Amino acid sequence: MPEEHTHPEYVYRLATAVEWAAAVETGAVPTRDIDERDEYFHLSTRAQALETARLYFADAEDLLALEIPLAEIADDTKFELAPKRGEAFPHLYGTLAAAQVSRVIRLVRTADGFAFGEAL
Repeated sequence: MPEEHTHPEYVYRLATAVEWAAAVETGAVPTRDIDERDEYFHLSTRAQALETARLYFADAEDLLALEIPLAEIADDTKFELAPKRGEAFPHLYGTLAAAQVSRVIRLVRTADGFAFGEAL
């Protein structure tokens, strides 16, 4: 019997306040160099987001988690193994519209990384 994989209801794009402001202005969440190189948007589940923030956004100011209903992007999203982290991450092979973001959550700096803060 094949193993069933359950996916979360929401996935998250980490973004700075400047990136989110640009998304609101243009209607599209901007890509980063790593997204362009890999040809997909790097996303995280809620369980992965804080470690992603700690590893890759340690120096970021005003870091946000853009919450996206997976149902909005499911057709273009694949959960693929990230060898460095040893787990599957959601990768969006397409565009991400600002309108697809259901909630914006501030990430708060802590002694050992980040925590989810208030929704904006």
